[in-house]
Amino acid sequence: MTKKQVSGKDYQELYNGLVRLHVLHHAAEEPIFGLGIIQELGRHGYRLGPGTIYPLLHGMERRGWLKSKQQLVNGHNRKVYFATGRGRRALTEARIQVRELYEEMCEEKSS
Repeated sequence: MTKKQVSGKDYQELYNGLVRLHVLHHAAEEPIFGLGIIQELGRHGYRLGPGTIYPLLHGMERRGWLKSKQQLVNGHNRKVYFATGRGRRALTEARIQVRELYEEMCEEKSS
């Protein structure tokens, strides 16, 4: 079975929150950077480009969920992002909500 690509403008708005949660999840584990998170999301079927991911990262930083800093990598500066305390708290709360929603959506209906 191949993984279905998540693309198309019809679903983009629906998946925006999931993408933000995925980004926050990884940023809470270790520093992330734009291209790296594009590749990570691609492994899950999301097809996002720089024109989508960088505004998303900047918006998450403005909300206080992420913080960025410059990091020297192979002689080049790279902007990396990591979850703030506020971002980690938001992620903890979101996990509770996602679990509850998932259980409701996936519970078997009895006839």
